[in-house]
Amino acid sequence: MNEQLRCDYLIIGAGIIGMALARDLHSRFPAADILVIEKEADVAKHSSGRNSGVLHAGFYYTADSLKARFTRDGNRILREYVKERGLAINECHKVVVASDESEIEGVRELQRRGERNGVDVRIIDEKELAEIDPNARTTRIALYSPSTATVDPAQVCHALKEDLERTGVRFIFSQGYRQRKGNSAVVTTGGMVIEAGLIINAAGLYADHIARDYGFSQNYTIIPFKGIYLRYRGKDRPVRTNIYPVPNLKNPFLGVHYTITVDGTIEIGPTAIPAFWRENYVGFENFSLAELLEIIGWESRLFLADSFGFRSLAFEELHKYNRSYFTGLATKMVKQIDTAGFNQWSKTGIRAQLLNKTTKELVMDFVVEGDARTVHVLNAVSPAFTCSFPFATWVVDNYILKQ
Repeated sequence: MNEQLRCDYLIIGAGIIGMALARDLHSRFPAADILVIEKEADVAKHSSGRNSGVLHAGFYYTADSLKARFTRDGNRILREYVKERGLAINECHKVVVASDESEIEGVRELQRRGERNGVDVRIIDEKELAEIDPNARTTRIALYSPSTATVDPAQVCHALKEDLERTGVRFIFSQGYRQRKGNSAVVTTGGMVIEAGLIINAAGLYADHIARDYGFSQNYTIIPFKGIYLRYRGKDRPVRTNIYPVPNLKNPFLGVHYTITVDGTIEIGPTAIPAFWRENYVGFENFSLAELLEIIGWESRLFLADSFGFRSLAFEELHKYNRSYFTGLATKMVKQIDTAGFNQWSKTGIRAQLLNKTTKELVMDFVVEGDARTVHVLNAVSPAFTCSFPFATWVVDNYILKQ
């Protein structure tokens, strides 16, 4: 007979979002039985452990968006958490530079967005930029963000798991979601049957699949994008701070930029290359024919219709596999750089980007659907790592307590 379990809250997925939800629920209902299941052998095996670890400040987004508020608050809350736990943090700050006169208005728009959202940002001139990073290059002005920092995302996730286990939250690893059983139970990939008062789907790349089993995510599907960085292995330290270009605010990708990781490593990236299956990390690892056919089908439609400029995006991103082209994009933001020093690819990450199937547009903000029995996090959009704690509070407030 298959093992049967019962809990008050069942969370599917032990990434940063799933664990942040468990943390918030436990803080409100300390006597509740909270169970987290995860198909991998440990936490943070996918996006939560494969991102750059940047704690973003929250100035890219319009002040009426959820991620503007969550990024601003998440930066502060995660900083406090990291420092209280004695975890590593690199206070490397960030500048956004203008490559020419046409981008100056973009810098000022980011300043306006940041100020409306209560974020500490300010315009600096070329002299001030040289004091922050002598090698950074801009046209007349740049935007300075002193609250941007980097952490080790995997270290944060493991610390959070330890905290949760200490408070009584249960984890079951190597047991993913297989199918629903009625309205209040799931069957895991290992054959366990788990009945829950509430099922919370935080399954990242597979959240839309699970949601459809419960009648949700009818208008959405996830399109995976592959993100890779190039690491600098030269002996010098060519940049001191995170250096970003002015982004195209019509899409969710920030462009190739310099990141200083928590251990001081300099990286450029990431790519946003359309992936062909959901865990398309390296070679044919985790290959799924069904996913390949589904995703190629959607990517073909987007390509033919050139939805949200997908055609040019695809060509541009695939071109980044050419290392000299990729490094060339980064040279525009600095006065000099030894591009040959960027000679090591980072671990690949996959962005679970939600697509509205009706409008054929990428969804730029958080999306959650649910009812009294199930809650589904469909779009934990970047920067979800920074946003995770306040986002979890919002989900509990609006989709659990109000049911």
